[in-house]
Amino acid sequence: MLKLAKRFLRDESGAVTVDWVVLTAAVVGLATIAYIGIEDQTELLSADAAANIASEIGQ
Repeated sequence: MLKLAKRFLRDESGAVTVDWVVLTAAVVGLATIAYIGIEDQTELLSADAAANIASEIGQ
């Protein structure tokens, strides 16, 4: 049982997996933040364009 515990503590393959999970979560989080920012600006831009088109048609 002691040999198994020592081997488990020396094995680093699980640590690599944890690193990849953390990095993937960080990338997903940053992509989500970027998407939210782009979405908000796109909605503002399209509303502004619609208002400009409506004012041009109205004249």
